[in-house]
Order: sequence, then structure tokens, then C-alpha cells
Amino acid sequence: MQETSTKPYILRALHDWCTDNGYTPHIVVAVDENTLVPAAHIHDGQITLNVGLLATNALVMGNEYIEFEARFSGNVEHIVVPVAAVSAIYARETGTGMGFEVTESHAYPGIADDSPSTTSTAGTQDVKTTQETSESKDKSSGKGSHLKIIK
Repeated sequence: MQETSTKPYILRALHDWCTDNGYTPHIVVAVDENTLVPAAHIHDGQITLNVGLLATNALVMGNEYIEFEARFSGNVEHIVVPVAAVSAIYARETGTGMGFEVTESHAYPGIADDSPSTTSTAGTQDVKTTQETSESKDKSSGKGSHLKIIK
């Protein structure tokens, strides 16, 4: 039996430490094809995410994935980050934190491999955006969204 990585436990511990001390925890993620984030916010193949309790909804910091909802440019986005892709966690106010080795990640089981993807601003990597994933779920269920765009 393979030993469990310490990385997700350390991420949760530092998240708790930041929260307990009134700091805002941020994670730096090396974006790959298994990372579900808004492509417009990716810079140089990375994205920095505020994972503070006030910035997230339904935050789950699991052993394989970090999953939550957050607002980007006023839109609620579903975020899925493989723990393997997290390169750092730190307190925004002090910079105190820890860096990690980025390892190969695996596809999130909640996202179909055949869903559409777009090229990110990071280069040639394909990144599934949250809007496209929700659209493909709507199409597969046969139901359209009940929401209307108001301009």
C-alpha cells in the first residue's frame, strides 16, 4: 500500500493557521489540463487563488483536490484544483507560508474528459473553463439554464 502524501495535510494546517491568526490564505497553482479555473486569470501558467473563508463558498480541501466556488469579475465560478498542482500556500498579509513540489495531477472524476476546453493565456495548454463545463452539463441533462443575461 502506497503511503499518503503529507502535502494536503500541510495545506489544511497552514490554511487553519492563517485563518486562526486573521490572515488571508492564498494558494499558487501551476495550471494544467486537470485544473478548472477561469482562463482569463491565468498568468505565466499559474493562478493565485484566495482560499480564505470569506472569499470562498463550499470550500473542500481534500487529499486529491481543492474545490470551492468563488467570484471572478462578478461571476460565480466553480473551482477545482488538484493538490498535486499547488506550488505554494501563504498568508497574503505577511508572506509567511510554504512552497511545494508540483507533481503530475490526475483528472477530476466529476468532469467528463470529452467536455470542451479552451486554450489558456498560459500558452499551448488546454484548460477547461467553468462556464464551458456548466454549459456541457446543461446540454447533457437536456435542460437549459433558467437564468437570463441582462445587459
